[in-house]
Amino acid sequence: DTPEPAVELNKQTESVPEAPVQRVSAHNTAAAAALNAANEEVDIRRKGGEKAQIKIKITKIPYEKKKGLYGYGFIALWFIGTLWLFIIPVLTSLWYSLCDTQLLAKADALEKGMTSAGIYTEFNGFKNFVNAFTVDTEFLPKLGSSLGEILPNTLVIMIFSLFIAVILNQKFRGRTLARAIFFLPVLIATGPVISVINGDMTSQGISDASLFMTDLVIELMEFIGIYNLNQTFTDVIKNITSDVLNLVWNSGIQILIFLSALQTIPPSAKEAASIEGATAWEFFWKITFPYISPMILSNLVYTVIDAFVSTDNQVMEYVLKQSGNWEYGYAAALAWIYFAIVGACLGLICVIINRFVYYEND
Repeated sequence: DTPEPAVELNKQTESVPEAPVQRVSAHNTAAAAALNAANEEVDIRRKGGEKAQIKIKITKIPYEKKKGLYGYGFIALWFIGTLWLFIIPVLTSLWYSLCDTQLLAKADALEKGMTSAGIYTEFNGFKNFVNAFTVDTEFLPKLGSSLGEILPNTLVIMIFSLFIAVILNQKFRGRTLARAIFFLPVLIATGPVISVINGDMTSQGISDASLFMTDLVIELMEFIGIYNLNQTFTDVIKNITSDVLNLVWNSGIQILIFLSALQTIPPSAKEAASIEGATAWEFFWKITFPYISPMILSNLVYTVIDAFVSTDNQVMEYVLKQSGNWEYGYAAALAWIYFAIVGACLGLICVIINRFVYYEND
């Protein structure tokens, strides 16, 4: 009797009607693939007869050239800023130096053929440059005094910066704090701050006062017995050391550059020198000094430029004074003369010092 349940099961199976197949239309392969994944029968039909061919746009710009265009796009803002804020003012200054300038109101400007109030220029050739050397009795003395002050100040700043950098390169407790203290003036040294510190406190009702003036060096010279031994030597020492803070204030960048140069000296050089029995003095002059000589040149150039363009410089003060008197043409001529002298000094320094610079690749 066992076969009977199987026969009844077959009859039940045959009596179940088949479910109708759901036919779905799709007009692209992506939709057809999706419907096939859902176990549905797909009727692929083309709409409008022939299947339309889609044209894919392919750029003809090579990838390397496209990257170059991206680079030009990034520097475009810098170029526009340089052109608008640097090149155009420089060319305008050069034109003013060759002209007689006059600041005119709107009524006077219209009479001169100008459309609005502004600076009227009239070409005069090199008259302003000639007057600076032949007529002006203040420019040349101020220029000579400025050049005479820059040389000793630069030497003192360079020696002091290198000395502090060598100390800060040693291992001792609080080294990070000491480095921050010497570099801190660079971060907070703004025009008003340095003016107040140097004694320009007229806005506060105080005159001839300074926060950091000291006569310790002069007292030391008197104690040793060399004060007023030579008046020129005494004046130079007084001018350099009368404001200790200014020395530190103007040495922050140089100390940082020297410190980075000292940290590039390979430890193998020190190990070899110690094996050969070199003293610390010999190691400094035979190993350290040649390795940091490129940075000495860089610091020297930076210090000279910083001294030349300082607002405390006598020539810079005189140029700004002429500009404040509305003598834009003459002030521009003085500035270009000063710029040429600065360029000549820097070129001479680079030619001379570069002979003694040691480059590791040589």
